[in-house]
Amino acid sequence: MRWSGQQLGVESDSALPGLARLNNLVRSVQTPEFAGITFHEVLAKSALNKVPGQSMMPFGYTINPYRGCSHACTYCFARPTHTYLDLDAGHDFDSQIIVKVNVAEVLARELKKPSWGGNAVALGTNTDPYQRAEGRYKLMPGIIEALAGSGTPFSILTKGTLLRRDLPLLAEAARAVPVDLAMSIAVYDDELQQSVEPGTPTAKARLATVSAVREAGLDCSVFMMPILPYLTDTTTHLDTALAQIKAAGATSVLYTALHLRPGVKPWFMQWLAREHPELVESYRKMYFGATSYAPKEYRKWLAARIRPLIARHGLTRGEEDPVTGGVRSTALAAGGSPRSSTPQFDFGVAAEVGPEAWPNTAPRAGPRAGTARAAREAELARERGRGHPQADEATLF
Repeated sequence: MRWSGQQLGVESDSALPGLARLNNLVRSVQTPEFAGITFHEVLAKSALNKVPGQSMMPFGYTINPYRGCSHACTYCFARPTHTYLDLDAGHDFDSQIIVKVNVAEVLARELKKPSWGGNAVALGTNTDPYQRAEGRYKLMPGIIEALAGSGTPFSILTKGTLLRRDLPLLAEAARAVPVDLAMSIAVYDDELQQSVEPGTPTAKARLATVSAVREAGLDCSVFMMPILPYLTDTTTHLDTALAQIKAAGATSVLYTALHLRPGVKPWFMQWLAREHPELVESYRKMYFGATSYAPKEYRKWLAARIRPLIARHGLTRGEEDPVTGGVRSTALAAGGSPRSSTPQFDFGVAAEVGPEAWPNTAPRAGPRAGTARAAREAELARERGRGHPQADEATLF
């Protein structure tokens, strides 16, 4: 990669106004290998991020080596975090990547402080630590070594197959501290996956990474998050996904429905209008106004559909950390820390609701170009005919 031609302290046209105000900006880098992406290298002042808990929950700690993410997932809940530097939550989040080049060194210093209590630390709960840039910057090995060397348990959630590079180091770390790994794989239809999360490795490549983690002697959960209403919530898609997850050797699976925070919703809806215009009105009803979560009725319906499939495939439902949103650290479970009484956003599922229970008024989607897409939409049409839980606003709210 042609990084050597970039000189420190030289102003770049690609250093946007908000970034120019930073006193810790080292340089902005562009390279043909990452066409359309600019990396803004900064000197981090801190590495550990303290996340306040809710109610009786303890504090959590996270590390974010990068801000922004070239995975470009249209639904990514972290998009609004980019606006703090006058960058937008859409294209800038995908293409203007902040790199904390000294994060491992800063972390090592913080972990040596007498005040550090050895709390579990989560990575990948905001932006992905194994996005493509990690292949160049190699920040994670230093972070892993610092955490393990200080006796700090940690977890990693990623979509990046680059995780395989660090498996020997992670296996070594696991002999010293609890290490929890999870791979995020939400979409198992290749055409849809490349449309909705165009910068990510294929589901097949990520499943192979799950198998590699298991072969290295480590547990690995799979996050089926988010499940997209009308797109990935059919019985066929869920059953196919869980079969592949089981075959890959995953130790548990977690799921939740799509969550559209303010700042994320416009970007996702723009994608939906372009790729699936027939679903726009249905999504507007489900996520109307400032609503971020799928309706309670939908979450009940989804739980009633997917839980029997999880059991049929012999999979265990994993546990999400209630504070950080990552995979729950086994260190927390061993220590008897308080657990969330509200698992994974599908509130109220104790009152089981049959998958046929809710009326549907969403428009049927006609077949579109592409065999896989046409097959998926035919399945969606059948699902709607059997009663997908999308009704009018008076019914849902």
